[in-house]
Amino acid sequence: MITGKNYIGNTASAAGKVRFKTFNPLLNLENDWECTEATAAEIEQATALAWKAFKVFRKTPASERANFLDAIAEEIEALGTELIDTYCKESGLPGARAEGERGRTMFQLRSFAEMLRDGAWMETDIDTALPDRKPIAKPDLRKTFIPLGPVAVFGSSNFPLAYSTAGGDTASALAAGCPVVVKSHPMHAGTGELVASAIIKAAERTKMPNGVFSNLNSKGIEVGVKLVQDPKVKAVGFTGSIRAGRALFDLANARKEPIPMFAEMGSINPVIISKGTLEKKGAQWAKTYAGSITLGTGQFCTNPGLILGIASPALDDFADALAENIVEIEPKCMLHPNIKGAYTSLKNEVSTQHGVTTLTKELTVGANYADQAVALISGSDFLANPKVHQEVFGPFSLVVKCVDDAELMQIIEGLEGQLTGTIIVEPEEIKAMAPVVEELQQRVGRIIFNSVPTGVEVCPAMQHGGPYPSSTDSRFTAVGVHAVKRWIRPISYQDFPQELLPNELKNG
Repeated sequence: MITGKNYIGNTASAAGKVRFKTFNPLLNLENDWECTEATAAEIEQATALAWKAFKVFRKTPASERANFLDAIAEEIEALGTELIDTYCKESGLPGARAEGERGRTMFQLRSFAEMLRDGAWMETDIDTALPDRKPIAKPDLRKTFIPLGPVAVFGSSNFPLAYSTAGGDTASALAAGCPVVVKSHPMHAGTGELVASAIIKAAERTKMPNGVFSNLNSKGIEVGVKLVQDPKVKAVGFTGSIRAGRALFDLANARKEPIPMFAEMGSINPVIISKGTLEKKGAQWAKTYAGSITLGTGQFCTNPGLILGIASPALDDFADALAENIVEIEPKCMLHPNIKGAYTSLKNEVSTQHGVTTLTKELTVGANYADQAVALISGSDFLANPKVHQEVFGPFSLVVKCVDDAELMQIIEGLEGQLTGTIIVEPEEIKAMAPVVEELQQRVGRIIFNSVPTGVEVCPAMQHGGPYPSSTDSRFTAVGVHAVKRWIRPISYQDFPQELLPNELKNG
């Protein structure tokens, strides 16, 4: 049952006076439950409890943390239809999407549990002493990783489960031995509370210290700001817009003790489609990309927002076919009126820039539904106007007609950092595409060959993060078990007695 309260460890609390309701974008009305925003005192209580829990949790054996993560997955599943129904009411997304995302969330948790039991993630190094080495004796050095401390996690608007309360940031931080304080996303606070209750039950079942997890409601930005500034918080995980992510990044670095802030932010995910492909399979790829652009109503961070090709009749035919295909797809509801409003505003801003031609016919859509669109621009006009480079969060894509390969490369070189880059080529063109691949490597975190960027596989080889502004640190991923590396730091022990070493560094 949704109470609208905060979780300060295992204690439900609603001391504040600021209350709000979540919104059902499909029905275009508020949901019944009312949520209470966390007060400054409740935030301090949560972080103090997390710091106290950290002193115990950081020493908890990996096997016990693994049991905790497995228990969270079990408790989330036990929420049953109430979780699915609440998810749908707060997001406008269909039940099948909710069930799929719940499955992914549980899989992530169990993947980190398996990683903990395997033990290889610690990457321990043991260099034994060489006392007889000349001219200087070599000391005994042993290196391992230790958790940073309490982590503040910001729930994501577009993934109420997989990137939110028990999502990848939370799962990886708990796996590392870091307590988590979640700032629940106001668009799906009810969903967040249900998942938080599952985490608390799992913590109690597996005898984790009270304070290993807290969940705080927020209507505005104040709760998030206070969390990032709290000296007991030692790292931050965020998924969202460039504007919000950059603001939090600046706050984290302005502290007396700056802390790492790992943000996955905006990306337009460029797609380069070759001349041969356009001539042979342009219609086929137009249909495929119409589906990719509209998948999830375009509300994915990997949505293909930019398609690049060399000017030709085949590219014109592809762009027209893409426009025709995309408007034939039934419009879907967006996550919230605010997101629909931002989509419409940005789409109109890009579409009205000099040299931009909208190729899609105007659609009549209901409240909070997205009117998907495709626009066309020349390479020279694209290069001259930074406003057309921005991410339009929704089912929109801009096709760029480059005059030649040199202009295409100039555009790629000038792109901001991206999560993904895609090349679509015929077999006989692969070798000629090598310079494009080399340049894309400098701009993206993942390169895709003859496919679509939408869809992020949860596995060790996945890199979900790229150069700024797609993320704040391109060395790390937000997806897969290597996401745990964001919340740990290396430490070396020199000439230490066995009794004082961590278990993983002891002889034998």
